[in-house]
Amino acid sequence: MRVVSVVGARPQFIKAASVCRALRVRHEEVLVHSGQHYDYGMSDVFFEQLGIPTPDYNLAVGSGGHGRQTGEMLGLLEELLIEQRPDIVLVYGDTNTTLAAGLAAAKLGIPVAHVEAGLRSFNRSMPEEINRVLVDHISALLLCPTTAAVENLRTEGITEGVSLVGDVMLDTARFFAESVDAAPVLARHGVEPDGYFLATVHRAGNSDDPGKLGAIVSAFAALDRPVVWAIHPRTRKNLQAFGLDTVVAASPSIIAIEPVPYTETVALLRSASALLTDSGGMQKEAYFFGVPCVTLRDETEWVETVELGWNTLVGADAARIVAAGTTRTKPEARPSVYGDGHAAEAIVDVLERFCGGTL
Repeated sequence: MRVVSVVGARPQFIKAASVCRALRVRHEEVLVHSGQHYDYGMSDVFFEQLGIPTPDYNLAVGSGGHGRQTGEMLGLLEELLIEQRPDIVLVYGDTNTTLAAGLAAAKLGIPVAHVEAGLRSFNRSMPEEINRVLVDHISALLLCPTTAAVENLRTEGITEGVSLVGDVMLDTARFFAESVDAAPVLARHGVEPDGYFLATVHRAGNSDDPGKLGAIVSAFAALDRPVVWAIHPRTRKNLQAFGLDTVVAASPSIIAIEPVPYTETVALLRSASALLTDSGGMQKEAYFFGVPCVTLRDETEWVETVELGWNTLVGADAARIVAAGTTRTKPEARPSVYGDGHAAEAIVDVLERFCGGTL
């Protein structure tokens, strides 16, 4: 079986780590990096730390508007797929890379397998929601992480090719978590276990809106313990553009750091009092490690984390952020709603059966 796997952003690197490991035991994989995340802190270091093979191709697309970025990737991927002639194309998540690879393959008649199929925030103003919906509707294999995702697809009339495989991010978390020593990481940032919040902000709805970004900064500065904020390059640029960088620098409560590698993120997350984020993947990671999450959005595709009491949706409202952070709680139960940590093997099994004509 010959598989072309396409990745381009930090969450996809984390997901691909486990799938690449399982896939290459018996099959040929051609790994393509779109270059959507391209600087060292958001790209290269993840390949190094997670043991992901060096990409066979790097399209080096870089940043840009949705149309230009997606269009450039679409053209380059079409040429590559014609050359490679894979049995199937594997895509991850909900980025422009996901959409471009899915469209390129589908228009060439190559089956598409979508990891994290069926997720819905039901907010069509989010570019990620548009991407995931479109890719689901052109995929031959829909590899779902949760029963809620399977149900979302059924509601949209998609029942063929759907498999409940579990969450590949849990695979990666389980593989690396026990080897991470948090002590030196916390010491480097001057914080104690359970004595700080970890924060990430990168969604366009927050980082591109001066009012929302200002409210988030205000909330971080008002919380009852330090906030270690790993600032995404896009968000850092906008903090400067909106004049908020001086507010961040002046706040004794905000510890602003550059994006950190996966293992350092795990160390900071596992020891935090709570996670403050608008990232979908990190909401799950907080759940994996039993850390309360405060989500800086009004909706989430990871509804289980909210229903089980581990995640609170607060939007970009400063008062709600502070209230949720101050009253953080840890529910007694944390059921295994994201599988058993062997999603990658389940994905490879589905791909084999499909390509072998038995699915």
